[in-house]
Amino acid sequence: MSPDVKPSNMLVNSNGEIKLCDFGVSGMLIDSMANSPFLLNYIQPERLTGSHYSIQSDIWSFGLSLVELLIGRYPVPSPSKHEYSVMFGIPESQIQLADGRPDVPPYQASNNPAAMAIFEMLDYIVNEPPPTLPKGVFSDEAVNFVSKCLKKLPGERANLKSLSSDPFFIRYADADDSGEFANFVTETISIQPVQ
Repeated sequence: MSPDVKPSNMLVNSNGEIKLCDFGVSGMLIDSMANSPFLLNYIQPERLTGSHYSIQSDIWSFGLSLVELLIGRYPVPSPSKHEYSVMFGIPESQIQLADGRPDVPPYQASNNPAAMAIFEMLDYIVNEPPPTLPKGVFSDEAVNFVSKCLKKLPGERANLKSLSSDPFFIRYADADDSGEFANFVTETISIQPVQ
């Protein structure tokens, strides 16, 4: 378990291998997490309402990180259809927000989530629907996988066993595409793969 699962603690090497880092620091922070504003973006709803940290909390942070990595920005507040249209270059008419969510969330969608005050963001995490991936942009498998990770109640959230048997996970777990991912990484950051 790590109370600090977030994109900035994920390392990708030139071979396409992904590792989580910062466990030493985050282990010391587990009890002081709520006092650290830089960690609050990835805090789980149950932690904000006084419940204890568990592996289900890591599942939430993993799901939130996955959404951020896929859409290219922190997903709170949730993007509008227009923002997704701009992000992915597809017509708004092809984008379906999950769970019948209105086009513009209660907190106005913004290209700059950092503009939300910290208390607004925490209120959003606890009281608004969790982030999702839009249908029409991502596969149903991806949308469902993320949805299983981002259930508000930890007891309803997927566990590691169910995630590892999920069709989305299975589809990519055995795929030998680390070379393709490694090529993407090396091209993006202009490095040479290790031979």
